[in-house]
Order: sequence, then structure tokens, then C-alpha cells
Amino acid sequence: MRVSRSGRVLQAMLVAQVALAGLIVFGDFRQVLPDLFRANPAPPAAVPVRPGDQTRRYAPRDLPRDLPAGPGFPRSDQVPARLKFTEMTVDGARTVLLEGAIEPGDAARFADYLEQRAAVPEQIALHSPGGSVSDALDIGRMIRAAEVPTLMQAGAACFSACPYILAAGTERRVSRTALVGVHQHYFGESTLLPAFVAVESIQHGQGEVLDYLGEMGIDLRLSARAMQTPPANIYILVEDELTDFALATEMVD
Repeated sequence: MRVSRSGRVLQAMLVAQVALAGLIVFGDFRQVLPDLFRANPAPPAAVPVRPGDQTRRYAPRDLPRDLPAGPGFPRSDQVPARLKFTEMTVDGARTVLLEGAIEPGDAARFADYLEQRAAVPEQIALHSPGGSVSDALDIGRMIRAAEVPTLMQAGAACFSACPYILAAGTERRVSRTALVGVHQHYFGESTLLPAFVAVESIQHGQGEVLDYLGEMGIDLRLSARAMQTPPANIYILVEDELTDFALATEMVD
């Protein structure tokens, strides 16, 4: 059967597209192949940190469960798949605990939650492995607009995008036994795309984060620590960094 000229052109375009897709995937695979067979040398997040030894392993759906928790902290056996809003009383204040992964759409859910409440909570507590950066920034702006303090209780952890929510509190109390950690973000781009395609998205997303931290009065060195830490790890901030970077306005027991 004879193929028309236009048909041959379409076939050639299809072959070229398949070949390009193969090169992209192969190039990405070559980059990640060594990591598939190499164990992450960083210790788990629950291992205590000290200045200069602050890099720990990071699992997006996991948080350390063997931290010494304070009274009244309802830590779940499993991290919720998306943010869960739990009302409780902490130190006599009406508190909402944001617990779980931050998924796309959680900012809209949080806005609806606040709208349905009779009164704005007196403080927001956090326990989250992070997730969607854009949703975290939107949630943070809602918290700052409502002029609500944020809190990290004893035994809680706040990783990846979660510290951006912590940063939004008009006051930010952090327990000395809580963990706050940062690392690089993907900003939603496909991990199958090569670096030259993803650079624009990464730079745009990082610019949004820098603008946000400036709005919240946070030292931009926090973003530097994040950019220096690969996504498979988490950089746990020590007390001096939490206060020097203004991420914590008060450290508590």
C-alpha cells in the first residue's frame, strides 16, 4: 500500500516524537540510576542533630514517631494523606492542628474550613511532612491575614513545605523537642523532564518562595539551607537557626 506524502510526514513526526521522548527518559534514567542502588547515608530524622550534623533522610509520607511528645498532642499512627483539621485546646487557647501531607487543593479546603467556623482559632499547630508548596504559601497567607499565631508542639515535625505555614504566624512558638526541616522542592514539574526544561519552573517557584519569606519577615538564609539540601534528605534546623532566621519567635519546652 502506497503512503501519501502527508502520511510520510506524519509518520516521520511520530517517530521523531517517540525518539525524543526516549532520549528524555533515558537521560533522566541515567541521572537517577546510581541512586536506585545506592543507600542514602543520612540517618533517619529521629536521630538527634547538632550543628554541622543536620542532614537526615526524608520520606514524603512519613514522620518520626519516636520523638518525646508533650501532653495533649494527638499524634496519629499514620500521617493523614492530606491535611486534617483537628480542634483542640493547647495552654488554654482554642487551637486547630493541621496534620498530614499538604496536597493540591488543601488551601481551598482550609479556606472553606475557616469560613465555616464561628470564630477564628487562637492559634494553629502543625505536624506535617510537607507537600504542595503553592498550597502551603496560600495557607500561610490566610493565617497571616487572620493574625493567628503558629505553634510546634513537643513531638511534632514540620518538614519540606510545612515551615512556610509556620512562618505565617504573627507569633511562632517552637518546642525544643519539635523538628523543623527544609529541602529543595520540585514545584510540581514532571521528574521525567530533563533539567533544562525544568529550570524555568524551578526558578519561578523559588522566586515565589523568596517573595513569601520576605512578606513574612523571615531571613532568606532559610531558603539557602533548603536549596543546599536534595529532595531525598531534610535539613533539620537547630535552635540558633530557628531564632536567627526568625522562623521561631520563641522556643519553648
